[in-house]
Amino acid sequence: MEKRLIYADNAATTRMSETVLQAMIPYMTELYGNPSSGLYSLGKKAKKGLEDARSRIASVLGADAEEVFFTSGGSEADNWAIRGVADKLSKKGRHIITSAIEHPAVLRTVEDLEKHGYRITVLPVDSTGLVSPEDLKAALRDDTILTAIMFANNEIGTIQPIRELCEIAHSRGSVFFTDAVQAVGHVDMSLHNLGVDLMAFSAHKIHGPKGIGGLYIKKGTRISSLITG
Repeated sequence: MEKRLIYADNAATTRMSETVLQAMIPYMTELYGNPSSGLYSLGKKAKKGLEDARSRIASVLGADAEEVFFTSGGSEADNWAIRGVADKLSKKGRHIITSAIEHPAVLRTVEDLEKHGYRITVLPVDSTGLVSPEDLKAALRDDTILTAIMFANNEIGTIQPIRELCEIAHSRGSVFFTDAVQAVGHVDMSLHNLGVDLMAFSAHKIHGPKGIGGLYIKKGTRISSLITG
């Protein structure tokens, strides 16, 4: 009897949908111009495709197109959010809050910043993986520049009360970042209503290609570039 694969690990990655594949093929074969080369038709068409994609993603997320930035994946987006805010706001403070069940791209990044003089508070979670709003209130300080709490956990699926946690962080002047790699496509959201300053997402978790992610940066959020040039 022929064995049939039953794939049950979509939290790790998903199969690219046929619709996505067909939408991408023209840009790999015929419309391969550099979007930054706007002096000729191939570049202009590639630029239009890029900006159309940005606008469609922003519409789904309840954001403005100019607030959506593409990255090579969720880990780069996490690093950009954390390191970018840490660098930009280092004169204001050097205290960062996160939770014990964040993705390694978050936990390893704050561990690295700790080696460079930043002070890190890691909030515990309860038996269901939830962060206590009261614990966050107690941890916030005058020098807290960033609070990083994931939207949905990649191992146990816990969905955090992001709006409430964001409001608490903002009440003490902290920027709020959420890693929503496991939430986008599964949880209804409007970023402008949610209130977060930064949010990471990744295409390969929602039947898109690997190597493409993004960072939502709310207008007015102070953040340094991760890559220059």
